[in-house]
Amino acid sequence: MIIQPKTRGFICTTAHPEGCAGQIQEQIDYVRSQKKLTGPVNVLVIGASTGYGLASRIAAAFGAGANTIGVFFDKAAEGTRTASAGWYNSAAFEREAAKQGLKSFSIVGDAFSNEIKTKTIELIKAEFGTVDLVVYSVASPRRTHPVTGEVFSSVIKPVGQAYSNKTMNFHTGEVSTVTIEPATEDEVRQTIAVMGGEDWGMWISQMQEAGVLAEGATTVAYSYIGPKITHPIYKDGTIGQAKNHLEQTAIALNEQLSATGGRAFVSVNKALVTQSSSAIPVVPLYISALYRVMKEKELHENCIQQMYRLFADHLYNGGEAAADGSHLIRIDDWEMREDVQIEVMRRWNELETDNVPELADLAGYQDDFFHLFGFRTEGVDYEAETDPAVEIPNMV
Repeated sequence: MIIQPKTRGFICTTAHPEGCAGQIQEQIDYVRSQKKLTGPVNVLVIGASTGYGLASRIAAAFGAGANTIGVFFDKAAEGTRTASAGWYNSAAFEREAAKQGLKSFSIVGDAFSNEIKTKTIELIKAEFGTVDLVVYSVASPRRTHPVTGEVFSSVIKPVGQAYSNKTMNFHTGEVSTVTIEPATEDEVRQTIAVMGGEDWGMWISQMQEAGVLAEGATTVAYSYIGPKITHPIYKDGTIGQAKNHLEQTAIALNEQLSATGGRAFVSVNKALVTQSSSAIPVVPLYISALYRVMKEKELHENCIQQMYRLFADHLYNGGEAAADGSHLIRIDDWEMREDVQIEVMRRWNELETDNVPELADLAGYQDDFFHLFGFRTEGVDYEAETDPAVEIPNMV
């Protein structure tokens, strides 16, 4: 069939297998072009099929020669419906890892469930013995608690009072004003349950009890803080409340792992186009302005560049993980540079529909969005027939 992008709001309902494979190859080629990483050896990535989780798996495998297990929740193609982009990404990763003689496995299922945790632990015991790096990069709108069975749903809302600011339809470039009503106490509670650190803590505790964490093991989860302009909807909103819980979990896990020389961190990453960030009001316009400024200053990084820098400068190669000695690793440092933020805010104050192409990088935002689903990949013929049914090698 001929696969073309079909969008609905902030998602694309189709994905292109060859385009996704091309995106994976570009990331692999970048990592191979950099200095080799010293460590880790065996890696578990929870949430491994897109974004920062996928880039982490690629950096570990092709930068350090690590064996990897990726856990993710994606769907295979069915009839005329394509598979999800994460499915195609993981299939391409597995194929390339096999070519390099790297041991890798993919587990498809609900990472929040005890069933998938148990399955993963059994696989680690059988194939690796232990893992020395656990990356937690789960992004989901809902979570079913594995003990109580309660179903939680997250919301993207301010806390305390309504918030109004500019936002942008990234498909059309239209700038408008959005007002978001504040979350209820229960909505805050449920968002923390979905996006906070409870599940990360469950993974680490169960792995530790099962004896599959190597001595000196590292675990890292991902977060975002951003500038003041986004704080009401992000840092000070429901998502920020959840990320605060994530940071508190890192402190607890660091203490928990310290007895065997282990460590736990939260990496605060740069704002990038992801399926999650595209859904947050205000953020697409901010990212578009940020992209333009950072590209002009030659500071722009994409997912794989951020994750390689995290591994090379902070987690491994003798780098100091957190410059301030805390549990937070700030690889958003280039985004948050004073000169960058001053220029972004200057443009923000002037931005309106008519001048978006001049002041922001709308085209770059759109390209990155479609890249997420395997479209606009260089060298791919999107008018050619392609088979949407793709198998993931080494799927357990």
